[in-house]
Amino acid sequence: GLATNPPPAYPSRARRRAEQGRVIVRVTVGADGLPQAVGLAVSSGHPLLDRAALRAVRLWRFVPAERDGKPVAAVADVPIAFRLTR
Repeated sequence: GLATNPPPAYPSRARRRAEQGRVIVRVTVGADGLPQAVGLAVSSGHPLLDRAALRAVRLWRFVPAERDGKPVAAVADVPIAFRLTR
């Protein structure tokens, strides 16, 4: 599960270019709830957005998965949408 985490900053260059899209970040969450590995599961098609999503998720905190009542490391896919609002 997710704790409260700040959404990624919209890169200003991507905003100027009107780039939008959805990134799926694959994160290995440790038993301590910290991201151990962060990578791209699905690209948005825009490198700036992909990088912003990866950067943000590296700083996030997660609620670790549990097995037999004990926290364990697990892999999760986190979808992040970049949408321009008028």
